[in-house]
Parts: sequence; structure tokens; C-alpha cells
Amino acid sequence: MLRSKKDEHYYIGYTSDLDRRIDEHNQGFSKSTAHRRPLELVYYEACRSSKDAMHREKYLKSTYGHRYLKNRLRNDSSD
Repeated sequence: MLRSKKDEHYYIGYTSDLDRRIDEHNQGFSKSTAHRRPLELVYYEACRSSKDAMHREKYLKSTYGHRYLKNRLRNDSSD
């Protein structure tokens, strides 16, 4: 999960190469985040398969997933 330093909004996605994907977002290659740069990594999970990762991404984008992340990051010192 990335957080925009510009407007504090979040982006949730999955990738097989986290460092590369963060760089792509911060260079403006993603239409969904290009106008919200710079972005910082605030949370990530590792999955053993892309199928599991896609399922987890779908959950984290749901209402229950948003609640989970809010509780998980409640004590994040960068907030």
C-alpha cells in the first residue's frame, strides 16, 4: 500500500517486484497515481502465488479490508 505525500490518499495493488513498482509509481508511469506523487510505501504483505496476491488485493480494497488496514496502521508513527 502506498500513501501519497501530496494528498494522503492510498493506493493498493500487487506486484512481483515491489521496488520496481514503487519506482514506476513515483516516476509517473501509473495513471492512477501520477498526479499524486510522491508516494511512499506504508504497508506490504508477501504471498506465495500471484493468485493469492490478487485475492488479498481484492480483499484489502473492500470495506472490510480498509478497516483491517486502518486498524493495522493505527499506531503508524508517520501519521
